[in-house]
Amino acid sequence: MTPSGSPVAPVAMMLLLLWGTPWTHGRRSDVRIITDENWKELLEGEWMIEFYAPWCPACQNLQPEWENFAEWGEDLEVNVAKVDVTEQPGLSGRFIITALPTIYHGKDGEFRRYQGPRTKKDFINFISEKEWKSIEPVSSWFGPGSVLMSSMSALFQLSMWIRTCHNYFIEDLGLPVWGSYAVFALATLLSGLLLGLCMIFVADCLFPSKRRRPQPYPSKKLLPESSQPLQKVEEEQEDDEDDVSEEEAGSKEGTNKDFAQNAIRQRSVGPSLATDKS
Repeated sequence: MTPSGSPVAPVAMMLLLLWGTPWTHGRRSDVRIITDENWKELLEGEWMIEFYAPWCPACQNLQPEWENFAEWGEDLEVNVAKVDVTEQPGLSGRFIITALPTIYHGKDGEFRRYQGPRTKKDFINFISEKEWKSIEPVSSWFGPGSVLMSSMSALFQLSMWIRTCHNYFIEDLGLPVWGSYAVFALATLLSGLLLGLCMIFVADCLFPSKRRRPQPYPSKKLLPESSQPLQKVEEEQEDDEDDVSEEEAGSKEGTNKDFAQNAIRQRSVGPSLATDKS
């Protein structure tokens, strides 16, 4: 009977486990793992990249074919890689992954989406016969290295971070769902306020406002061209006033002359009436 402290039992269990494990699981996989840290390696050389999720049944069915295809990578001079979109949301944003699994072919920074059959033989023919040349590449505007896709990647990473925080609030801190939403709403308002203040500060620094000083009334000699019609109207009004004043002066002189003539007549008529009465 084997003593209780003998190492025979653990060794036997280990041998059974190794015997029951498939041989392919014991060797090193030829499929390279791409993350947000090393994704720029895809911009050089020739690549076949699979975007998958561990929970996806179609992705699980594709894995044996993808592993077998990776064994031919060295002979075909192509790098075979895969990306877990659940762990690398930024890369799913860069390549606009809307369905799983999604396969891309890359050649020196130029990417094409593979939409053919998903077997090892078809993958090998796609590379060896250069069938990828018949596929139109992705526009440079939507390439993974463009500014637009970099912004999309940051947006995907932000959404994943928000989801992680939401789960932390609910599961770890025990907040209700509406409480988590209230926290995010408050954070959104505060961040918007802070961003608005920063934009106003930057705009004020780059384009400072000019203080307007009251302009003195322009003299007649320095009147601009735009004020010439106004000057003409003022001159016409002054001329009209001069004409009116001259007419009034003339009328006053006429009335004074008439008054003097009437006075002289009355004086001349006065002595004649006196003689008649006598």
